Amino acid sequence: MAFIEVHDLVKEYKVNIRNKGLIGSIKSLLIPEYTMKSAVDGINFTIEEGETVGFIGPNGAGKSTTVKMLTGILVPTSGSITIGGLSPYKDRKLNTAKLGVVFGQRSQLWWDLPVIDTFDLLKYIYKIPENIHKSNIEHFSEILGLDEFIKQPVRQLSLGQRMRAEIAASLLHNPEIIFFDEPTIGLDVVAKEKIREFVKFINKERNTTMLFTTHDMVDIEKTCDRMIIIDHGKKIYDGTVEEIKDTYGGNRILSVEFGQNYENILMSGLELIEEKGNKKHFKFAKDDFQVSYLIQKLSQQYEILDITVQEPEIDGIIREIYQGGIKLNESLSGVC
Repeated sequence: MAFIEVHDLVKEYKVNIRNKGLIGSIKSLLIPEYTMKSAVDGINFTIEEGETVGFIGPNGAGKSTTVKMLTGILVPTSGSITIGGLSPYKDRKLNTAKLGVVFGQRSQLWWDLPVIDTFDLLKYIYKIPENIHKSNIEHFSEILGLDEFIKQPVRQLSLGQRMRAEIAASLLHNPEIIFFDEPTIGLDVVAKEKIREFVKFINKERNTTMLFTTHDMVDIEKTCDRMIIIDHGKKIYDGTVEEIKDTYGGNRILSVEFGQNYENILMSGLELIEEKGNKKHFKFAKDDFQVSYLIQKLSQQYEILDITVQEPEIDGIIREIYQGGIKLNESLSGVC
């Protein structure tokens, strides 16, 4: 039995139809009309204990609604959810005690209190034993560098410091599962990498199940075992990042620095897409040519100083999926 099981999950909202004009407004007030809108439309997936999963999709796809049902905030219209054998909305108190949440744009920290005071309050809220509470604070302080600001009020912290404190706060009670909502939004490269490394460390050390909702695909690539993509309330992909790159990232970029500025370089299968002096960038289909073959052919005809091959970026593939430029195969999409 999987740790998280979601079957035929549906969430519908009743939306009021507003008629135009004064008469229409009066009519809508006296005789209201409604239509049903599906925010989540029959989603199925399972997550094993200790997995790290990216849950992504364009704005309005149904991600937040699904996560709110997983945390017990919303009740499904139909379908079922179990997390560790519990129903999130029927067993909300028991389920909440096992959850941790990190919101990139909302805080669970008390704004005017020092960070350590928030940690002490959370100890009483979650009834954390003193030895575990103390051990976790020491452990997280060492890895996340909390000591430099743990006695400062939250309002005085930088965004990077606040996010480190947020993550520590969400893990104080040793949750079995943690939900990350844009955990690195607005952070610089160094802060993002520090948080990603910590997340991977905690997952490995404690086998904590993690679900990410984020628009930063680097977060997904560096922290997640797999990703689930939803759009218009339906699941359209469930698999690894590498699988989707191998299947839909059909093109590679070959960057070549030549010994001189050759013009009209012609070679079957290579498409020139950019050139700056002696350096030229070509696009080619990975299934049509081996890189070694291309390098050999170019070397036979031209003087080459440097050559590199760029793999497809997951951001570009996902963007094309969102925009309808890539249609996912049913066999790869994991649709149940």
